Amino acid sequence: MNQRLATLRAALGFLSIEPREPELRALHNCFDTWHGIGDVVAGMARAEYDLDVRRYDGRGWRAMFFESGFEHSLTSHAGAAWAWSPWQAVQRAAGDALGKAEAPEPARRDWTATDESPR
Repeated sequence: MNQRLATLRAALGFLSIEPREPELRALHNCFDTWHGIGDVVAGMARAEYDLDVRRYDGRGWRAMFFESGFEHSLTSHAGAAWAWSPWQAVQRAAGDALGKAEAPEPARRDWTATDESPR
């Protein structure tokens, strides 16, 4: 993992903690804004992710990070989150995507070795 991505991952981790300490409040003051969303999006763009964020008529926000490309498919590396604020949704979705990207790929199943057809 490169240094920028490691820094983003650390910041997202600290942002997931309740801001009871002055240092965490300062971090939230920087990132719990539209400008902070832009900073997270820029970091994720460097990691080859695109963002889709939507507001649902006062009921909350949904953010999804997809691997960059013309078509945004819901793959195993996509990250998603729902929250009351757009910055929380974006931060959580970014953390989800980066966490999935670091997880090992599940073992592929050999479908030719088993017969699971109805009898």
